Amino acid sequence: MGFSVDRVPQDLDVIVIGSGIGGLTAGATLAKAGKKVLVLEQHDQAGGCCHTYIEKGFEFDVGLHYIGQLHENSLLRIAFDQISEGQLEFQELNQHFDTIQIGEGEEQREYTIFSGKTAMQAHLIKQFPDDKEAIETFFKIMKICAKKTHYLATLKLIPQWVSLLLLKSGLADWVSPVFKLSGTCATELVNTLTSNKDLHVIFSYLFYGVPPKDSSILINALLVHHYKRGAYYIKGGASEIAFHIIRTIQKYGGNCLVRAPVTQILVNDENTAYGVKVKKGQEEFEIHAPVIVSNCGIFTTFQKLLPREISVQKEMQERLNMMKHGRGSFLVFSGFDGTQEELGLVSTNFWLFKNNDMDKSMEDFFALSKEEAPDNIPMMFITMPSAKDPESKIRHPGKSCMTILTMVRYEWFEEWKDTTVRKRGDEYYNYKMRFAKNLFNWACKLFPKIKDKLVFQDVATPLTNCHYLGAQRGAMYSAEHNLDRFHAEAVARNRCNTPVKNLYISGQDVFSCGIAGALHGGLLCASTVLDHIVYIDLLFLKKKLKRRKAKELAQLEQKKIQ
Repeated sequence: MGFSVDRVPQDLDVIVIGSGIGGLTAGATLAKAGKKVLVLEQHDQAGGCCHTYIEKGFEFDVGLHYIGQLHENSLLRIAFDQISEGQLEFQELNQHFDTIQIGEGEEQREYTIFSGKTAMQAHLIKQFPDDKEAIETFFKIMKICAKKTHYLATLKLIPQWVSLLLLKSGLADWVSPVFKLSGTCATELVNTLTSNKDLHVIFSYLFYGVPPKDSSILINALLVHHYKRGAYYIKGGASEIAFHIIRTIQKYGGNCLVRAPVTQILVNDENTAYGVKVKKGQEEFEIHAPVIVSNCGIFTTFQKLLPREISVQKEMQERLNMMKHGRGSFLVFSGFDGTQEELGLVSTNFWLFKNNDMDKSMEDFFALSKEEAPDNIPMMFITMPSAKDPESKIRHPGKSCMTILTMVRYEWFEEWKDTTVRKRGDEYYNYKMRFAKNLFNWACKLFPKIKDKLVFQDVATPLTNCHYLGAQRGAMYSAEHNLDRFHAEAVARNRCNTPVKNLYISGQDVFSCGIAGALHGGLLCASTVLDHIVYIDLLFLKKKLKRRKAKELAQLEQKKIQ
């Protein structure tokens, strides 16, 4: 629904800037707590990285490729059910959900990742029998990280002085090793486990633009653990997420309006946020609410939306200095005439690496000049959304699609930042197509049948992500997920509330990246706004559902006996 003043609900309690999953989660949670919420989205489609786009009869997922931890009665599943009122349906992917290829030509090695409570570890040991102990240790670390991450989240919800006291006194480390793990370098830790460089890649293969030597072992372990109980896709495509969560917000008297670019957060003389300015055509409209939630990233919020006299304040700069800009994303969207069976496409994702030294290859790549970069891409990710969604065959019969992703430097594209989208000129087009051609040719080595069946191709650079997603410097994963950000003290300081009263941050910059990370950012934000830990309600609900399931199973067993 496009923005117009008459579509703004009366007596608003909350305005959310940005309709990514973090903003929608915060909005729906606050709506269910009795708040009247308005979500404002600058793009013409809601959902942020959860939106899909259709072009020439092909449908592409922009940022959602697969999700984990959606098994029955998981906390994430319950959260999704709550914010969508149980309307989202999930398709579990094959047990073999990821393939990793390392090296080129005759030197190439292939490894497969299986989901399953015990199968993931067992299958990895089969492929690395000499590293059984290293794998077992890594999985123990994974378990600690997964089971105790809520301790880190709690640091953001209790008073900051209490969090810092617990950390500085050593009490936190006495309670759990998770606080130290959060600030432990991924490369340093895996080096203590094994010298096998291929296994090092496996432990960090879910790349997000930061080399393992600059990454937290906690984040890398959580990413692998995320799919331990299965990988899933959304039936009907990623856009179903926004569609159903928006309906929840509307059900409780709120709304979500697109084509509603926020140009400024309004702040009074008492340093309190009280509304926003929205641009429509040449006009600007003020909308007021006692609470403002920004889901458009900490850099955009502090540097672009707040008045300059506020953004330069010491406290604001201290918060900004805790973060760095993330790497830009580069995506190639390809459409083919032919079914997945005809083209040999599968629901399994592919992660390709030219060599097994992620630290060196990433460092070398990001150090390249603009001219050298397109011909020296060290890694990429391939996903085939049409093979994952069973309803794709009904919506787009006889067609298949593929999305390829890699990470790039914004600076390589920066000279065209002031040009108009889709009118950036031949030089820009030719430059981005050099990347696209190399990535696509690499994919053709795996799927040779796709080359002659290609009928559509679109390319998204960091500039595309800036325009459509409002992603600062084209960083789809928002602020960089470097080691400094995940030291426990930094985690405690990087919270949802800001130095501006009644202005809150949601999304990936609150805790971590990805759909699940952004959703948790939304839950943490809602908890902060409400001054009530929403997770407690979710855990009570989880226990209730578990008891109900146990009762149903007992009744079923009783019937069998009778």
